[in-house]
Amino acid sequence: SKTGDLVALKKIFDAFQNPTDSQRTFREIVFLRQMEHENIVALHRTMRADNDKDIYLVFEYMETDLHAAIRANILQDIHKQYILWQALKALKYMHSAELLHRDMKPSNLLLNSECLMKVADFGLARSLREVQLAAADADAPVLTDYVATRWYRPPEILLGSTRYTYGVDMWSVGCILAELLTGKPAFPGASTINQLEKIVELTGIPDAAALAALRSDYAASMVAELDCPAPLRRAELWAERFPGAPDDAMDLMQRCLSFDSAKRPTAVEALDHPYVAMFRDPPSERVAERTVQMVIDDNTKKGTALYRERLY
Repeated sequence: SKTGDLVALKKIFDAFQNPTDSQRTFREIVFLRQMEHENIVALHRTMRADNDKDIYLVFEYMETDLHAAIRANILQDIHKQYILWQALKALKYMHSAELLHRDMKPSNLLLNSECLMKVADFGLARSLREVQLAAADADAPVLTDYVATRWYRPPEILLGSTRYTYGVDMWSVGCILAELLTGKPAFPGASTINQLEKIVELTGIPDAAALAALRSDYAASMVAELDCPAPLRRAELWAERFPGAPDDAMDLMQRCLSFDSAKRPTAVEALDHPYVAMFRDPPSERVAERTVQMVIDDNTKKGTALYRERLY
């Protein structure tokens, strides 16, 4: 009301109701304050409510999101390439700051009428350093905060691996590109096992080395239970699933949807792909000046009072 600016308000009701919600709210604000990029939504202000329970986040205003745009079937090929290029540009910046988003999906990619895209919702984001510390600590409890939408979750997370890295976001890029091409989610699993079956139908069963790299106690037994078509059928399945997809789009999608995360391209490598070549602009594809800092140890949940106090 003072400036007349059009903004988006996100109200987090009872933000400190429990440690999980408190940690997620804290993460989102701490990480977004450290992200300054044209393809990451800007957090202008954080305001505490009079009741001392709710929090208001004041964001720049964006008109819609990619989920709605896909459903409306209004995107042309050039829009899809432009949106994906912007997503990769944002991920190059985030990953250079050692930040994993972990919840890249169409509804978290905001759009305006000029097809400018901004990544939103950092409530599940993690510092790579914190993830690696947790994975290295044999006595640390397995983090159960990874509740990202199952359909965009990479196989290493579905199989219980804690040793994941930037490949989790690149898998989601593959899922987003698949949805841009077909208008519907690539792997709409009804359960974790069903999700994995839909994935290996296209990717094939991983080899022993890829499973071992996950360092998950139950990955091999879970994969052994999966029903997977013969390898010769898989090429046909890709063609059937994505009829008419441009060759360069298909190639980038298949690379991002490699079961083995080590075989997925990085955001930097994906920016070199022919699919987004039309929009290449190296000066704008910048890296962060510093790595993100989590001001509270992120591997154990703290009491709600600590998150509230540090946030205020």
